[in-house]
Amino acid sequence: MNERTYQVRTYGCQMNVHDSERLAGLLEDAGYQQASADSTADVVVLNTCAVRENADNKLYGNLGHLASVKAKTPGMQIAVGGCLAQKDRSEIVRRAPWVDVVFGTHNVASLPVLLERARVEQEAQVEIAEALEVFPSNLPSKRESPYAAWVAVSVGCNNTCTFCIVPALRGRERDRRPGDVLAEVEALVAEGVVEVTLLGQNVNAYGVEFGDRFAFGKLLRAVGAVDGLERVRFTSPHPRDFTDDVIAAMAETQAVMPQLHMPLQSGSDRVLRAMRRSYRQERYLGIVEKVRAALPEAAITTDIIVGFPGETEADFEQTLHVVREARFASAFTFQYSKRPGTPAADMDDQVPPEVVKERYQRLTALVEDIAWQENQRLVGHDVEVLVAEGEGRKDGQTRRWSGRARDNRLVHFAVPDDTAEAQVPRPGDMVTVGVTYAAPHHLVADSARQGGTFEVRRTRAGDAYERLSGTAPSTPGVLIGMPTVGVPPASEGSGGAGVSCAVSTEVAPVHR
Repeated sequence: MNERTYQVRTYGCQMNVHDSERLAGLLEDAGYQQASADSTADVVVLNTCAVRENADNKLYGNLGHLASVKAKTPGMQIAVGGCLAQKDRSEIVRRAPWVDVVFGTHNVASLPVLLERARVEQEAQVEIAEALEVFPSNLPSKRESPYAAWVAVSVGCNNTCTFCIVPALRGRERDRRPGDVLAEVEALVAEGVVEVTLLGQNVNAYGVEFGDRFAFGKLLRAVGAVDGLERVRFTSPHPRDFTDDVIAAMAETQAVMPQLHMPLQSGSDRVLRAMRRSYRQERYLGIVEKVRAALPEAAITTDIIVGFPGETEADFEQTLHVVREARFASAFTFQYSKRPGTPAADMDDQVPPEVVKERYQRLTALVEDIAWQENQRLVGHDVEVLVAEGEGRKDGQTRRWSGRARDNRLVHFAVPDDTAEAQVPRPGDMVTVGVTYAAPHHLVADSARQGGTFEVRRTRAGDAYERLSGTAPSTPGVLIGMPTVGVPPASEGSGGAGVSCAVSTEVAPVHR
């Protein structure tokens, strides 16, 4: 193969971002090179999501655009993978006959072979496996960030939520052995990584496959004890599986961050029952209370669906009640949309769109107001920030750097103009700054411009970034495609955060 280039476009949850790193690793192992931002790739891979109602329209719209690009680019190939490919299968080729390869969630490793077969045979290749062939984490990987990494501990889901299509597309839960997870984390730390996020569709159900319901708490402690690892996060846990030993592990393991993303979906017991969510309001708020008692500084975030079939005004008021009681630092909020193949799509009492929209607006206004209040409490306090690349869209204009605090809040911070080169922070370094302003979705820390706190701690992760990029950044806001997670401009009915990995969009929580 003569230096053919590739581009991976990712849609959906963090698990898809993780899988896209594997797709990139597989392609590079096969001799491909990542395309530059200003060039047309020889191979474009769309790693798709099937959660939202408009996922199909988005895919076929993108494929329509790529058809004209392919017509002008001899030898170009288009591959479609992920959850929507697992669902639509050969329908994709029927509707977009210029697609060369369709592969599913269970056979990610087949991509290079399918591309070559399609090229030789000049015929579209559709290959969908019904069960996981190789755990994705065992495949080659091209990680875009030298300082933070996703580590999958499980794939699939054993739940049967009536609104969710993921279990049908990802399969039943499969757990990695604890030793394999630890070996991956240790290898990452040896390369310079200082933060890992443990991934699973229901991450705290980890251990179900080998019969240990306390396995996740043990894993948190073991991962947190890896020498050189400074930050451990996990997403997304299920309230049903949240045990006291996990809360204890969070509080007693220094490297585990004071942050919890725990989906609520609805505050109404009646709606939760219809959703087939195996917890109720009292159980959810009880977990929040225990986490706050053990970790008073914890930032708790969530997912909420508005307008589930049969939701009444009284049901919705119960959701608002939980939001007020839990005081979420932020929430991914969604207007319910039908997903073909899910029980909820055929339920009676679908809520009129205008009612859903009005409730959604009330919910987001309340979430933002509470998030703003919670953020304002941090003004005047110092926070430790892991400097990241691409987190701040306006960093170049404001001459600020950006990153995440220990509780995962987004922080934009100033650096003194007279900072010596050896003290200019690099992505992967740790900076301690004082918060001077709070907005609903971020904090500003301009203490350095006001004679206040500004401390830089250089890290192995910053060294790794510098080796990878070839130079330390002299100004903020320089993007080279590192994975970033942040809050995009608000759009009606969407609450997902944006992520880029080669080219990525539409990232939402792992569990919906």
